[in-house]
Amino acid sequence: MTVRRFEASEWRTYRELRLHALADSPDAFGSTYEREAARDDTDWETRLREGARDEAQLPLIALVDETPVGLAWGRRDGHDHTLAHLFQVWVAPSHRGQHVGQQLTAAMIAWARELGVRIVRLGVTPSHPAAMRLYQRAGFVDAGPSEPLRPGSLIQSQPMELGLDHPAPSA
Repeated sequence: MTVRRFEASEWRTYRELRLHALADSPDAFGSTYEREAARDDTDWETRLREGARDEAQLPLIALVDETPVGLAWGRRDGHDHTLAHLFQVWVAPSHRGQHVGQQLTAAMIAWARELGVRIVRLGVTPSHPAAMRLYQRAGFVDAGPSEPLRPGSLIQSQPMELGLDHPAPSA
């Protein structure tokens, strides 16, 4: 298995994985299939191009024998550079239980450490216990009360965070 940064030219693969993730696990993400499917090709291309080239973002793809099987996205907070967010984590059903999510999460955490991030945050829906276990094994802990997954949603998302064990580099 390989986990690496998406290349800007792979926006069609990113779109396919993201839409598959939203269709497969609609209660796991802040966005919806309908919202994302309405984006045109230019939106998808621009989103991935900007993310792939921005040091403060890390769009990841997981491949098994060159077949895309998972994705994740990390982003350093725009206001607090000691904080990063992990989102869009998804593994194809055919590859769950094979440590793909663990490797995606570990790659994002390593990237955050390189940037001098002190805290990584994410939200996870308790209706996805495998995801909860993945993050707990990586060291994430609950970070406050659950909150609606999306505005007006009855589905709750549990905020979690991971403290990284190094000081941020001096500016």
